[in-house]
Amino acid sequence: MSPQNASKPASRTMVIGVVVFYLVAALSVLSQMVMANKWVLNTTTTPLFFLQMQLMIAVILFVISDVMRFLPDRLTFDVKICKGLVPMVGLNVIGLSFSNYTLKYVDASFYQVARGLVLPFTVVTSFVVLHSRPSLRIIVACAVVTMGFFIGVFLDGTSVSLIGIFFGVVSSAITAMHSVVIKQSLNVVNGSALLLSWYTNLLSAMVLCPIVVLAGEGTDVLKLLFGADEFTVADGALSTLGTFLWGSAITGALGFMMSIASLLSIKVTSPITHMVSSAVRGVAASLLGMWLFHDVITTGRATSIATILFGSIYYTWVKHSESQMGPSKESYERVPLEDVEAGLRKSGGPETKPE
Repeated sequence: MSPQNASKPASRTMVIGVVVFYLVAALSVLSQMVMANKWVLNTTTTPLFFLQMQLMIAVILFVISDVMRFLPDRLTFDVKICKGLVPMVGLNVIGLSFSNYTLKYVDASFYQVARGLVLPFTVVTSFVVLHSRPSLRIIVACAVVTMGFFIGVFLDGTSVSLIGIFFGVVSSAITAMHSVVIKQSLNVVNGSALLLSWYTNLLSAMVLCPIVVLAGEGTDVLKLLFGADEFTVADGALSTLGTFLWGSAITGALGFMMSIASLLSIKVTSPITHMVSSAVRGVAASLLGMWLFHDVITTGRATSIATILFGSIYYTWVKHSESQMGPSKESYERVPLEDVEAGLRKSGGPETKPE
């Protein structure tokens, strides 16, 4: 049976509205996420606990939305589904943790460069694990993105943290592995991207509980929650705990909004429109990093960002063109880059592949 979207495509007004909503949401999330992460990580030493609070706030918002009947699918909790999502949740927790550490050690404007190898790693992982052979044009797109990464690392002209680059490369590789299990994970939740987002947020928050302790953050968490900092701050200034709570609330709430916006963007618009929206968001994030944190965007860094974005957009255009030609034995199943970059939270795969 043909899907509804095939017989009744989204109107032009709806597409424009969703794109605008996605861009506003994405820009809000990235600006506030970068600001809040830097804000919090500059005052505390609990990046994993901070990540856990972000996920818990998103879970709370999911529950509230479900109670108010705002969601198209009712939220469930099934132990069998939880077991089926173990690989995805594990990769999600590791990927998000390394992403937080990346942002801790590099400038906000350099973050996109540090994680610029997500696309090449995804293509390579899919070829090795899924035996999906990419076309020559896909390989060219990956080469362009890789070139952009090395331009940013070696020709930036400013001091770059090697630890931050290491975390960025590793998180990119983990994100690529995470993308490989997206389709399997969607099958576990009957193709519902919304339920996948719900389960991954919930289970990731639960998994982080022992990890926070094992990582040695337990003492710092207790100091953060029950320390004497509240009584020593100057008038009008936020305490460390206040900074942490505000940062968690902002990023958690906007992260939830981003998951909904990205889902709508993938459902209603074409892959190219979604990727161009992501590209605009990436450029804006770098400019916001320069404005908020006085990051220096050198010619090398600007060239690196532009090259990575060009390669990513070219990749999406190629995949869209190839999909219009119909399936083939060597077709490469595209995973939306925005889903891969966020680390988890959902995938638009089923919507781009009608049954």
